[in-house]
Amino acid sequence: MVLIKEYRVILPVSVEEYQVGQLYSVAEASKNETGGGEGVEVLVNEPYEKDGERGQYTHKIYHLQSKVPTFVRMLAPEGALNMHEKAWNAYPYCRTIITVHRLEPDTWKNVEVVNIDIADRRQILPKDYKQEEDPSKFKSIKTGRGPLGPDWKKLLGQQSDCPHMCAYKLVTIKFKWWGLQNKVENFIHKQERRLFTNFHRQLFCWLDKWVELTMDDIRKMEDETKKELDEMREKDPVKGMVAADD
Repeated sequence: MVLIKEYRVILPVSVEEYQVGQLYSVAEASKNETGGGEGVEVLVNEPYEKDGERGQYTHKIYHLQSKVPTFVRMLAPEGALNMHEKAWNAYPYCRTIITVHRLEPDTWKNVEVVNIDIADRRQILPKDYKQEEDPSKFKSIKTGRGPLGPDWKKLLGQQSDCPHMCAYKLVTIKFKWWGLQNKVENFIHKQERRLFTNFHRQLFCWLDKWVELTMDDIRKMEDETKKELDEMREKDPVKGMVAADD
């Protein structure tokens, strides 16, 4: 069995702004999830060109020992909880070794669509809530956007001066471990929804920090972040890690 879901996130930013915003937010969020031997390790981050396609190639390792349920930690062999991610980002399209957004028509029939509202506090766990990362309370000084009220998505069409877009995240989960497949696949999708919701809430609330940055600024930031992540994984205590069983 393969479990496929498409997550849709509407945002009050433009497609061009999102390119900078997502990269900035990925770098910042990676710091919050790294420390004490765990977190994100960036092996490669470089431009690529192949068959007329140009973009940025990244290879990362996610060290996830404390992120998975206890029953998986007890059964998994050494090294099995390190997830490799290889991504080819030819913005606005991105593909990885586990997600490809070009499915056959028959496959689409089995895809569940999940709509995420970044301003709806009910869609996040109480322990994930931070007032400074609440789009319903944040107002951008540099752009004037926000706070996002209950009907903010309906109002977007009436505001010609406010850009908006939808990010489509297609996630295909294949877990071949007899007896655990359904349980683990559902757990991973639960974590994916949590990740996409929290990440895009942060992205919007960090708007004033990244909206004036250029792609050159982002690439310099990524180089600096890689060094910080290496140091944090080796020396610092675990910060911001949440047990998967919670």
